[in-house]
Amino acid sequence: MKLLKYTLILFCFKLCLSQNYTSFYTGNPNNIDTNPQFGICLMGGASENDNAMQWFLNLADGGDIVVLRTSGTDGYNDYMFNQLGVNLNSVETIRIDQAQGATENYVLQQVAEAEAIWFAGGDQADYVNYFKNTALEDLLNDHINIKQYPIGGISAGMAILSEFYFDALNGTITSIEALSNPFDPKLSLGTSDFIDANVLSNTITDTHYDNPDRRGRHMAFMARLQDQIGERVFGIGLDEFTAACINQNGIAQIYGDFPNFNDYAYFIQINCLDTTSPESLNPNQALNWNLNQSAVKAYKVAGTSNGTHTFDLNTWETGNGGQWENWWVNQGNFQSQNASPIDCENLSTVEFDDESVQLHPNPVQNLLQISADLSIKKIEVYNINGEILKTKHLKTDQTQVRFNGFPKGIYLTKIYFIDKSLTVYKVVKN
Repeated sequence: MKLLKYTLILFCFKLCLSQNYTSFYTGNPNNIDTNPQFGICLMGGASENDNAMQWFLNLADGGDIVVLRTSGTDGYNDYMFNQLGVNLNSVETIRIDQAQGATENYVLQQVAEAEAIWFAGGDQADYVNYFKNTALEDLLNDHINIKQYPIGGISAGMAILSEFYFDALNGTITSIEALSNPFDPKLSLGTSDFIDANVLSNTITDTHYDNPDRRGRHMAFMARLQDQIGERVFGIGLDEFTAACINQNGIAQIYGDFPNFNDYAYFIQINCLDTTSPESLNPNQALNWNLNQSAVKAYKVAGTSNGTHTFDLNTWETGNGGQWENWWVNQGNFQSQNASPIDCENLSTVEFDDESVQLHPNPVQNLLQISADLSIKKIEVYNINGEILKTKHLKTDQTQVRFNGFPKGIYLTKIYFIDKSLTVYKVVKN
């Protein structure tokens, strides 16, 4: 009997060592196909907002939900399947225990067949280390851009969904540390190389915004990114217990428990100014980004139980239920005050007779380089059926647009100039 017991323990030990993932399954084991609607649900952390989660699950149209995580167990299964009153075929939590798990055929199959995908909290460095540059990453981007199915995440799971992201590969960083030295090794950022969600292009998210106060480090992120890519950068910050659910039309509904609690979302952007660069952005020096106390504009909006307060991510200029603020950093000290709404239309711009635009390479495989003689306000990419696939808001005369994840074919690229009419170009994707 002892020998048999020892043999069973040894077998289990070897099996666990060989397993690169762990699956927790609830519901019907037979896959079904439904008709999901696109949407992205972002949650700030601490705990899920039930109404926002119902919004997200309803987009799956009764299909299969896959929860991806790198730590923890099956806490989402019963919560999603039984406690929220949303009819679902199944909920499966797949914990990726090491990088090889992202290449397992079973994992790839389940993600490919999912109607909705949810990222749990944890450590975003694990998501980056395990998922980036893998077949799983390709499936995630296909889920968003080709199938146009719903996706979402909380805490670390929210942090990785924007085009730019704090990767935490060197650990976390506080606002005080980031503002004291915006080139601190812990301020490690990923740019345009992981999750590709059009509505979050040129954007960096941050979570747990009120615990502790992360507005300062978010500004440091944006200062670094603008210096690196030379474009206006946008940000979404969420307090704990707050969610921003973005529908297929680019409108974000804000869920929380205001006025019982101060649950806020912040939609922040580099201000439309002739000069937007920080006065001082140097290693081992405090950030100074003042620009007459208007370096960054933020729309602060409370989350309510029914998500009535909104913000429009198509324009980044309109919302309801919120208040505009100016944010700035004075010698490493974050400051803010109530302010007038952002106004990019009245920005003075030097005009040129020659409005030539260069797009290369065309045909394109991954990155399309765009340069012009005028400042570009916005770029939109449409498929041949007239469906919008990507939008970038900026104020610069050159930029890059990612075409990886798009199928081969012909696309229309609309370029809007500041104080000028739009121009349309045909781009071929190889």
